[in-house]
Amino acid sequence: MPAAPRFLPVSVSYAGGAAAGARPDEHVVAANNRFARAVLAFSDLRPETWVEFAFLLAWDEAETAGASLDFALVGVDFLAEDRSSLDFEHVPGLSRTLLDPQSAWIAGPAYLDAGEGTRAAMVRLGFLVPDPARHATVSVRSWRNAAPFGVIRPELRQGGPARIPRRRRRLGLEPDWLDLALVPGRPLVLRGQIHAARTGREGALARVAYRNAAGEAIPPPYPDTVSTPDFGAGINLPAHRQARRFTLDLTPPPKAAAVRVGFATWEAGAEVELTGPVEIGLEDGLRLEALCGDEVIDAGTFLDRVDAALGLRGSPAPAEGVPLLLDRLRRLQSGPAGPGEAGPDAAPDPAGTALRLGRAPAWDLPPGPSWSEDPFQSPAWRLEYQSLGWLLPLAAADAARATEIALSWSRANPWGNPADGLSLHPAALAARAEVFVALLAPFSIGSMRVEPLRTLAGEAVRHGFALAEIIGQNAVARTLHHVQAAVALRAVALALPRLPLSPFWLSLARHALEEGFAALSAPDGTFTDPSLHQRLELASLGRLLAEALGEEAPGPAIGRRVGPALRMLAGLLDPGGRLPPFGDAPHGIDHRAWIGRLLGPGERATAARGSLVPARGGPGLIAARAEGPGASRAHLACAFGEQRHAHGHADCTSFVFAAEGVRWIVEAGGSGQVESGLVRHYLTSARAHNVAWPDGREPGAGTGWLAEVERLDGATAYAIGTSVHGPDYRHRRVIVTLDDLTALAVFDRFETEERPLSVEGLLHFPPDVLVALAGPRLVLASREAQRLRVVPRLVDGKRGGLALVSGRSDRPGGLQGYLSLKPGVLHPSSTLRYVFHGQGAVCGGVAIALDEGRERALAGRLTLAAVKRLLGEA
Repeated sequence: MPAAPRFLPVSVSYAGGAAAGARPDEHVVAANNRFARAVLAFSDLRPETWVEFAFLLAWDEAETAGASLDFALVGVDFLAEDRSSLDFEHVPGLSRTLLDPQSAWIAGPAYLDAGEGTRAAMVRLGFLVPDPARHATVSVRSWRNAAPFGVIRPELRQGGPARIPRRRRRLGLEPDWLDLALVPGRPLVLRGQIHAARTGREGALARVAYRNAAGEAIPPPYPDTVSTPDFGAGINLPAHRQARRFTLDLTPPPKAAAVRVGFATWEAGAEVELTGPVEIGLEDGLRLEALCGDEVIDAGTFLDRVDAALGLRGSPAPAEGVPLLLDRLRRLQSGPAGPGEAGPDAAPDPAGTALRLGRAPAWDLPPGPSWSEDPFQSPAWRLEYQSLGWLLPLAAADAARATEIALSWSRANPWGNPADGLSLHPAALAARAEVFVALLAPFSIGSMRVEPLRTLAGEAVRHGFALAEIIGQNAVARTLHHVQAAVALRAVALALPRLPLSPFWLSLARHALEEGFAALSAPDGTFTDPSLHQRLELASLGRLLAEALGEEAPGPAIGRRVGPALRMLAGLLDPGGRLPPFGDAPHGIDHRAWIGRLLGPGERATAARGSLVPARGGPGLIAARAEGPGASRAHLACAFGEQRHAHGHADCTSFVFAAEGVRWIVEAGGSGQVESGLVRHYLTSARAHNVAWPDGREPGAGTGWLAEVERLDGATAYAIGTSVHGPDYRHRRVIVTLDDLTALAVFDRFETEERPLSVEGLLHFPPDVLVALAGPRLVLASREAQRLRVVPRLVDGKRGGLALVSGRSDRPGGLQGYLSLKPGVLHPSSTLRYVFHGQGAVCGGVAIALDEGRERALAGRLTLAAVKRLLGEA
């Protein structure tokens, strides 16, 4: 395998106290958190390929922040051919941040693989170079470090093609239209960026058309626009540099109620695109920060300031019958949960104080909560607590008490000074907005100056401002949170129809829903999120939206996408009624019951039909189920696709396996209820998944793809290629399974340059399965009367042995042999570690079978020429 192309920095600059080190390729970053940084410039990168940024991190003996997960921050700024800076909505492997356009956290020395007695270890970070980027500046920034650290021998290595379809917003003569309502008499501000292949004439224009409240066109001229007979009014967006940011301050003419803005090219064939979604906002005086000012104000005072800014005519009276879709989704997920009833979202008992949230035990709500409570040290519990979603079942039984609790939350959380910072999380904020909408509904039209209406309305409006800014700034674009925020903003706008902001909020929510579902799903209805649980949440919310919107856009388009997605997800359930636990997934969800509450009888019958022939399960997934006559109620699922290592799981090619109703091979699971910290770091790492990796280098960002499928006699072979191990390795995982799922084999083939190569693979077993080594070439697992055999198999190379690991915790970065059985808690369990090694290329794995007969049947399939070819066997 040829060596990957290698790029060294063409220039280096320093800021905040960072400086050059003792050698030419060493840079020292001081402990000046956020400010100290070494900035490395790289040139002539190939776009739409993966790269790996690597350096040796050397730390000081006096370093005390070695166990920080955010020890340092790597920021990346992508540049066009003329070195103008590019903005991207999403870059695989990285996350959007405020300090740098795209970033990824670097964990501290306690998580790095350093030799004993040394204070240096390699750091590797994979990410995609999106087209049209040709260059990049990479900054290594001080964050939590308490002493200076060294960045030694930094370099970029170029890998393979992306293999990830990316939405491109290329412009043409026909405008790409954006329709928005206006706040009467107030400007609208749009921000974005265009990229032109050639500068000069090859820019773009924004066509503008206003309508009045009756929907009638208002003819130009308009303020700050140029009008021509050919296309009406427009604003020129020249391209003096290839990447050009623009701000459109649209001042509407008198009586304008809505505006259409269409982005287009001046001439046919011009190569111009929007590099990301347009940001949508109001003038500075109508921003949340400006209305709150530097003071800590309550909800009622905030309402007064909105009144003063907008000149409200009468009260923004609450409306009845507003659909609370996030609440309906919660009830679909958990089933009916009433006062005092056990369940994940049960309300407090009106006669008592028992509160059950986030799958945690019951907790007594104090008479005067501080709203900073964290009784289970669980971010998932805090998120549910701060969302106030649990108040809605109580409100049905005791509206006065529910209102009293909501007012207590409002008093303890003046904007800008929250009792718990997690209350500002978009998921909590969106759910809480619906709660205030629901509590407003029973009140008749009256004075907004009278309590509790003043506070409830103030909170609803305040949450509306926050949600509108989250959506308009694309702060959580391409996520479930973006869709949740849009759903909640729509509810606030419908609840307060006389508020001058409501038409604008409705149009912003409609746009966000349309964009959100387009970004997160394909036209055929397949959703792209690696987590099947989150795919189900999105599809469920989409179905609720489609029903609520009816023929109103984008309801029909969303409905066409979610129907096939729900039926596909129903076909992926394991014998226990759960979806495969890849990506973020919470504990204890009955997915079968959830899906059953969404699907009609005909859809349920179609989805429930099992198959003895393995079938693909949508993008990035292989799934098979055997539960027909004579079958053993077996299930196999393997995940691949985009691995978002900056904020996701290192689970590309991980698999789960159940047979005879027993879950034999499982995922560590439970990360959906852990937002941060050591537990989440472990649960998202490769050590918590059934994957293999070479030379101690755990996989990073990249993607997997289904390279080949071979039908055999009574079996099927799948070959999955990946790019998650960096440019120095070529990897393929091959899975061969009997059609009745009584036996399967999993092989990994790694190739690199001619040198020693060692590969480690893992299998995780549940706690109720007893696992024992019966020798160097046999592992036996049992649960009551059921048995399983695991046999290491070698194709190319040498065996390196087997080991059972349970509860290893000698250092934070070395946790292994744990499962998550309840939120935030790791439970020791058996994990099988198998190793094989060789020179330049190795191939090996394990065969898993219910008995020796099935193992022999599988072994016969492995000798077939088609399987040998997939394994690269000579």
